[in-house]
Amino acid sequence: MTVYDYIIVGAGSAGCVLANRLSVDPSTRVLLLEAGGSDNNPLFSMPAGFAKMTKGIASWGYSTVPQRHLGGRVLRYTQAKVLGGGSSINAQVYTRGNARDYDGWAADGATGWSYADVLPYFKRAEDNQRFVDVYHARGGPLGVSVPVNPLPISEAFLRAGQEYGMPYNPDFNGARQEGVGHYQVTVRDARRCSTAAAYLKPIRGRPNLTVLTGAYSTRIVVENGRAVGIESVRGGQGEIVRAEREVILASGAIGSPRLLLLSGIGPADHLNAVGVKPIHDLPGVGEDLQDHLDLYAIAECKGDFTYDGYAKLHRTIWAGLEYLLFKRGPVASTLFETGGFWYADPAARALEWPDVQFHLGLGSGIEAGVEKLRNAGVTLNSAFLRPRSRGTVRLASGDPTAVPLIDPNYWSDACDRSAAIEALKMAREILRQPALEPFVMVERMPGVAATSEAALADYAYRTCKTDHHPVGTCRMGTDQLAVVDPSLRLRGIDGLRICDASVMPRVTSSNTNAPTIMIAEKAADLILGKTTLCAPQSVNTERNVLNILESKS
Repeated sequence: MTVYDYIIVGAGSAGCVLANRLSVDPSTRVLLLEAGGSDNNPLFSMPAGFAKMTKGIASWGYSTVPQRHLGGRVLRYTQAKVLGGGSSINAQVYTRGNARDYDGWAADGATGWSYADVLPYFKRAEDNQRFVDVYHARGGPLGVSVPVNPLPISEAFLRAGQEYGMPYNPDFNGARQEGVGHYQVTVRDARRCSTAAAYLKPIRGRPNLTVLTGAYSTRIVVENGRAVGIESVRGGQGEIVRAEREVILASGAIGSPRLLLLSGIGPADHLNAVGVKPIHDLPGVGEDLQDHLDLYAIAECKGDFTYDGYAKLHRTIWAGLEYLLFKRGPVASTLFETGGFWYADPAARALEWPDVQFHLGLGSGIEAGVEKLRNAGVTLNSAFLRPRSRGTVRLASGDPTAVPLIDPNYWSDACDRSAAIEALKMAREILRQPALEPFVMVERMPGVAATSEAALADYAYRTCKTDHHPVGTCRMGTDQLAVVDPSLRLRGIDGLRICDASVMPRVTSSNTNAPTIMIAEKAADLILGKTTLCAPQSVNTERNVLNILESKS
C-alpha cells in the first residue's frame, strides 16, 4: 500500500494550486488524484474552445433534478472532468467579487477570510499583464490579461453601457467593481491559462509529486476518527492509498459533498435512507448549495459583426490559421470578454455592492441549450449575484457510480425571481442604446412583444440556465451547520480538509474561478502551518484598501 504525506482529491482549479504549493518541499510526498483525463486536447488551450465545453467535452454530464420553482425544468449542470477542472473549461473571466463579499464571510464566522485577509492571496496567484498596484501583481503562476482584439461591437457595448448610466471601469478587481468594461481573462500569450497550465505543468517533474488521472475516488478511509486514506478505482482496479498527514478534498461544490456522503459523513437520516452507514453525523454536508441563474437577451445583428459567421467551414479554417500564425482572431477570443456590474436593488447601490453582472457573448448559441440564430447575433447574459435561494446535493443511492442529485432550488425565494427579471430588463435596455444601433437589428429573445412581467417570467422559466457557479455545500464557519472551520478542517474528523468552492459561506458577486484559486492559495499556508498573509487589519472596503496601502507606499 502506497503512503503519501498529502492526498489531494480533485485536480481542478483548487487541486492544482495545492499540488504546486504543498510539493515545494522535496521531502513531502504529495498525491494528486483526478477522475478525468489530461488536458492535451488543443481545444483546452484555445480561448474560444469554451464554446465546446458546455456541450459535453470533459464534463460529467450532470443535470439538476426538476426545479420546482421553474415549472419542473431540468437544467444541464456542467461540471469539469479534466486536469484543471473548471479553469480548463470555463469562459476564462477573471473577476474576484466585491470586498463586501469577503467581509461578509468573516462576519458570518469565517474568521481570517475578510477582504484584507484574502487580497494578498489574489495577488500572490497573479501574473497580470497590465496592472501592478495595490490590487494586482506580476510574477505569480496565473496569467491574467485583457482581450487581445475586441470586436467593434464590443467597443460599442462599452459606449452603450455608459449611455445607459454605467461608468466605464477598466478594472473590475480594483478600487471599485461597478461599471462597464472589458474583463480581465485567464489567458497568457493567447492561450488559456488554467491552473493545470499555470500551477501543475511547470512542476510535473518533481519526484515527490504523483499525479494520477482516471482515478475515481469512491470513499474516504476513516480510522478511529481520523481520515487516513482514499479508496479509488483506476483502470477497473480498486486501490487504497494512505495519507500520513492529511486528506484534502478539492473536488468542487458537487464532488466534495458527494464523496463525504459516500464515506458516511453527512446527515445521518439521508445516509440511512440511501443505504450508507453513517460514521459521522454532520448535517451541513450537501446543504447551502448556491448558484447564479442566468437570463439572456439575444439580438440579431445588421451584419456580420460577431463570430457566428465563423461556423462556415472556410472561415473556420481561416480562423485556425490566423490563430496559429498570428495569435489573434476568433480563436483567441474567450467569446465572453466584455461585460459589467450594476444594480437591481437600490439598497445595493447605496452600499456600492453590485448585485447584477452582464456578460456580452459575441454570437448566439455559444453555450449548450441557448438558441442559435440563422444570421449573426449577439447575446447579453444577466445574472442576479446574491441569490437567497438555497439548494442541496444528495446521493441517489449508495452506489459510487450513481449520479448525484443536484438541486439548486432556483427561485425558491421570490426575491431572486424579481431581481433576475429586473436584470433581464436592464440587459434589454442596454442593447437598445444608440451606440449599438449601427450593429443591432432587432431583439429576437425574449422578443419585442415580451413586455409584461408575466411574459418575461414565462420566457425565464423556459430559457434560464446556470452560470456554472455552484458553491457552499461544505460551508465554512463556526455554527452547527458549518462543515469546516475557518482553517478548512472538517468538523469532527481529524486529518481531513476541504479546499474548494464548496467552503464559500456565500457565493461571491462575480464568477467563482478566481476566488477558488485564492482559497487554495490561502489553504496551502494553513495546511503547512505558515503565517498567513494579510493586508492592514483596519481595511474593510475596497476604497479603504486603496487609501491605506497607497499612504504606506
